[in-house]
Amino acid sequence: MDAYLDGLFSLKGRRAVVTGGSSGIGRSIAMALCRAGAEVTVVARRPDALRETAEALRAEGAAGAWYSADVGDRTELHRVCDELTARHGDPDILVNSAGINLRPPLDELTEADWDRTMRTNLDAPFVLGQRFGSTMAANGWGRIINVASQQAIRAFGNSGAYGVSKAGLAALTRSQAEAWSARGVCVNAIVPGFVHTPLNEAVFRDPVRVEAMARRTMIGRISELADFTGVAVFLASDAAAYVTGQTIFVDGGFSST
Repeated sequence: MDAYLDGLFSLKGRRAVVTGGSSGIGRSIAMALCRAGAEVTVVARRPDALRETAEALRAEGAAGAWYSADVGDRTELHRVCDELTARHGDPDILVNSAGINLRPPLDELTEADWDRTMRTNLDAPFVLGQRFGSTMAANGWGRIINVASQQAIRAFGNSGAYGVSKAGLAALTRSQAEAWSARGVCVNAIVPGFVHTPLNEAVFRDPVRVEAMARRTMIGRISELADFTGVAVFLASDAAAYVTGQTIFVDGGFSST
């Protein structure tokens, strides 16, 4: 049994890069990939949180590295790509979890807000895909996992530029899958349920709204970070060799109500 499951889900020998990997969903996925055997590098802005995450990864007995960068800054992003490739080699697995969610009403959303949101939430996954997707394809194996949002398919809570960026990310997922799947690179998106992360801290200050969100799910509760680890390991593994171009909702049925 163990050998069978290892053959399906083990990530031993794989190298993974997780943006936004120092907190929230990104950190949860980074830890899961590490526990499945991958060598994980996390990229985010805050050095202290990155350092603590890397220490947690190493405590699991695997290599853990970190790079501080604003992924919305292309110069910094390319610098990090150059450095991590030189030190660790090209990744086999890329998880794009970094994101920002500015929440002004749309008529107050500035062009600067729009540009910043698109650079972080959509441009960075594109740039990282261009840097690593073709290399994965040349190697004959790779996995890209993009973290999208409920606001990719519905507008609520001042979705504004954020919802547009995440809808674009779902479309980018399909484009990347079309480009590279025939050469062994599976590309999929995860749409999380409503979960308490630093990105939506403001929403959780309203317990009435949180309870309403929980009631809208079929399961009857809001998401927990652990809810996303199994699907991430699956999508990163050999078990998902015929799953590509998909946007997978991990939301307790929220999107079906």
